[in-house]
Amino acid sequence: MNEADPQLIEATGGAGLAARLDRTNELLQRMLVEVAKTPSTHAIFVDAGYVYAAAGLLVTGTEDRRSFDLDAEGLIEAFIDKARTIFADSRLLRVYWYDGARRRIHTTEQQAIAELPDVKVRLGNLNANNQQKGVDSLIRTDLESLARHRAISDAALVGGDEDLVSAVEAAQGYGARVHLWGIEAAEGRNQAEPLLWEVDSQRTFDLDFCRPYVTRRPVTTYEDDTPAPSREDVRFVGAQIAAAWLAARGRESLADLLPGHPYLPGSVDQDLLVEAERLLQHSLRGHAHLRRALRDGFWQHLQAQY
Repeated sequence: MNEADPQLIEATGGAGLAARLDRTNELLQRMLVEVAKTPSTHAIFVDAGYVYAAAGLLVTGTEDRRSFDLDAEGLIEAFIDKARTIFADSRLLRVYWYDGARRRIHTTEQQAIAELPDVKVRLGNLNANNQQKGVDSLIRTDLESLARHRAISDAALVGGDEDLVSAVEAAQGYGARVHLWGIEAAEGRNQAEPLLWEVDSQRTFDLDFCRPYVTRRPVTTYEDDTPAPSREDVRFVGAQIAAAWLAARGRESLADLLPGHPYLPGSVDQDLLVEAERLLQHSLRGHAHLRRALRDGFWQHLQAQY
């Protein structure tokens, strides 16, 4: 049996290796072309609680949502336009709008926002003190999931809570860049420093940017030349409001409220006063004994249901 020529084997093997390298290079070139054709994608994540508080305080001097109207549609469009400028070679996936609601049931305003194109509303809960619960975890879940599946390359996060740091870290761990957007603080800062340290870039929207989207509501006043209601009338109205409060929030909300008896959280007490004045058509400001009767009626009804 004749031995094969080593030089022939070397030449043949070299040609095969070169052919394989050429094939590999060709496949890599095709892949790079396809990647180049695929646009970058960004999404905007808005903590609505932060936006209402920060924009309301900046424009109207109060964080109380009942004192002003926010043009959410106009503001969302402004965020989209700003993102279009910043991420010029990227396409928008969608805007995520995170807010709180009693038993996670959409309010009329939240329903209108949910119907906007390219907007998804995510709802956390509201406790008895009107504080959002579960919103930060929703933001983290969405940020992390989209980054893990390479659905986004950039995330614009509108918020300021330190609890969002873990969401930023999770998204960055999968290669996404997170850009923190904030609203100018009336004084000091309205975004946590640890959050500012973690993000890839920061941007602040000033008063001129926010003013077109925030409008102060007219203050309701009542004539005081009519006789003041009796303590029993006010107590009855307090019980009436308590019944409506309980129906809207459910019995589980009592667990947050009852330990504070005889005091009410500031937000609940303010809601009680405003609603009582509306029903009585008379101001209770300056009538401390009537306000005590109002709270007594409110508490009496709640305790009777416990």
